[in-house]
Amino acid sequence: MGIKKTLDCSLDEHRITEEPFFLARGNEIEIALAASDNKLPLLLKGPTGCGKTRFMQYLAWRLRRPLITVSCHDDLSAADLVGRYLVKGNEAVWQDGPLTLAVRVGAICYLDEIVEARKDTTVVIHPLTDDRRELPVEKLGRLYTAPPEFMLAVSYNPGYQNILKDLKPSTRQRFVSINFDYPESALEKEITIRESGASPELAEKLVQLAVMTRSLKESGLAEGASTRLIIQTVRLIRSGIDTVQACKAGMIQSLTDDPELLAAMDEMIFALF
Repeated sequence: MGIKKTLDCSLDEHRITEEPFFLARGNEIEIALAASDNKLPLLLKGPTGCGKTRFMQYLAWRLRRPLITVSCHDDLSAADLVGRYLVKGNEAVWQDGPLTLAVRVGAICYLDEIVEARKDTTVVIHPLTDDRRELPVEKLGRLYTAPPEFMLAVSYNPGYQNILKDLKPSTRQRFVSINFDYPESALEKEITIRESGASPELAEKLVQLAVMTRSLKESGLAEGASTRLIIQTVRLIRSGIDTVQACKAGMIQSLTDDPELLAAMDEMIFALF
């Protein structure tokens, strides 16, 4: 069986050619651009659906670099990030993983929910997060040095932290960190209108409903409704679903299975609609 070096990958699907809609809430854009200029890795912290991924899309567009996104999960290994040999016919062909590809071409590699991945992935990214900016690929016997354009970004949700799923201080302190949260109501209303085409009146009520659900965290709700859930609820309504039913299916039922919490949120819906 013969061996080929690399299976080429197209970067077209990773290029963002149109400006993504993103409303800044502070100086997050300036911090991220400064991190890029200084070849520093980026850590985004914040709850689900608050705009971390959209921010990375905007940053990639702003920097004119491909964005290679990896959604981390329990089975994601170092080999999944770095690459592996695949059998193609009678040949073993090397397939770059997303991290190796990003290093080679000078792209942004975004590891979404990094704490969900297996622990060996952290070992792989360490030499890329300090002055070395290197990626050893043992199976190829190569050591890649990242070009100036390469950027590593990771994210996680602090609300789901526990002892088993958290970044070690030795890893966390390698990054420039930006904290994300849900936008203020006026800004979230503007985002909802822009992203979903909702009327100002509907957007205002749905944002109010989401804010009310977030207040239930002290009553045992793991996480309140995200901006993403608001937008998908609007889309259900615009498709002809009854407003109350759309709020339940698009927002409330996704938050919990607890009967008491669901009943409390049903009352919120009826109070608003």
